[in-house]
Amino acid sequence: MTLDTRIQDARDDLIQLTQALIRIPTLNPPGENYAAICDYLDHRLSAFGLETEWIRAEGAPGDSDAYPRWNLVARKEGKSKGDCVHFNSHHDVVEVGAGWTRDPFGGDVEDDKIYGRGACDMKGGLAASIIAAEAFIAQHPDFQGAIEISATADEESGGYGGVAYLAEKGYFDPDRVQHVIIPEPLNKDRICLGHRGGWWAEIETKGEIAHGSMPFLGDCAVRHMGAVLDKFESDLYPAMAARTTEMPVVPEGARSSTMNINSIHGGMNEPGPGDTSLPAHCVPDSCRIVIDRRYLIEEPLEDVKGEVIALLEGLKETRPNFEYNLREMNVVIPSMTDADAPVVRTVTDAIRETLGVEPEYVASPGSYDQKHIDRIGKLKNCIAYGPGVLELAHKPDEWVGITDMIDSAKVMGKALEHLLTK
Repeated sequence: MTLDTRIQDARDDLIQLTQALIRIPTLNPPGENYAAICDYLDHRLSAFGLETEWIRAEGAPGDSDAYPRWNLVARKEGKSKGDCVHFNSHHDVVEVGAGWTRDPFGGDVEDDKIYGRGACDMKGGLAASIIAAEAFIAQHPDFQGAIEISATADEESGGYGGVAYLAEKGYFDPDRVQHVIIPEPLNKDRICLGHRGGWWAEIETKGEIAHGSMPFLGDCAVRHMGAVLDKFESDLYPAMAARTTEMPVVPEGARSSTMNINSIHGGMNEPGPGDTSLPAHCVPDSCRIVIDRRYLIEEPLEDVKGEVIALLEGLKETRPNFEYNLREMNVVIPSMTDADAPVVRTVTDAIRETLGVEPEYVASPGSYDQKHIDRIGKLKNCIAYGPGVLELAHKPDEWVGITDMIDSAKVMGKALEHLLTK
């Protein structure tokens, strides 16, 4: 029996495993059921002979006794010394959102698809890596080196309670782990070498409260924010659209700089559920937005920050009573693995042999946990490779293809054969 045959024969197991993972609603925020999914995976992997370790990211953003940030690392030692190949998947998923026609945590199977929040991003990839590793161990019980599988927290909110914490604790030290594959959904014939950078900031405009019937006695912070948004539209967005990167970012629109207005709030708080009271008549004295600025590897971070600050300072000079605060929330530096890195060459060969095609090298429009493995762990030999269509991530009726998962598992298994057998 070949490794490919073992993986093909595990189709039903792969479906059931993916469904089981989807049915554990690991919503982030706030960070629900992290212990439950780690417990499920612990039983699965330890039954197959892997040594498991639970790591709580105590003190990380979001970690609390109500919502502890649990991570699981499982390891199987080979019969002789050699490299360690680590498959890292995040176990958290984003909010459900509106527009679903199926149970988002039902794991429904229809034709060649499994539906559910996190099916694509990235519980299907996690399941595929487990099937690949188990099939490889069964096929090659005398393999050399080691295999690790991790299920980590909080990637959807920056990864600080997951891979960043593990990297700080030495789990991705190059002396301990030599090759990392992150099964993010980039399509089964693509290898993702890295990602753009990110800068998140909150901008607050200030005003003066007054009676809404006499707004001239106050100063409307929302109108000041409107001036900021107008400057974004007239100056900043055209400037960003004119910049392009040499990184192979997909989709095409992400090869330019982009910025999303993540949220906006001004004035009194919205009424809570069941509150039918009418709003008070007040001029808002504060308005806040959160910006999500994705920048190119060719753009210096200080320039990214500087052009927003310059825009705000320009308004301060030209607009009466304009006052603002800017609070930096998070920074991600762009990351890019060399196309000649060992893990890239190995997975390239595995795709050729398994799928009969030349892989496409791409980069991700958004960041993922490679940033922490690169910057904190100092491990450059890292890629994202996994099943799923990137554009389905975070969408209603998210799904992952069953055939795609099987094919990706075969590629992962073939990569293990190249790296861990003589």
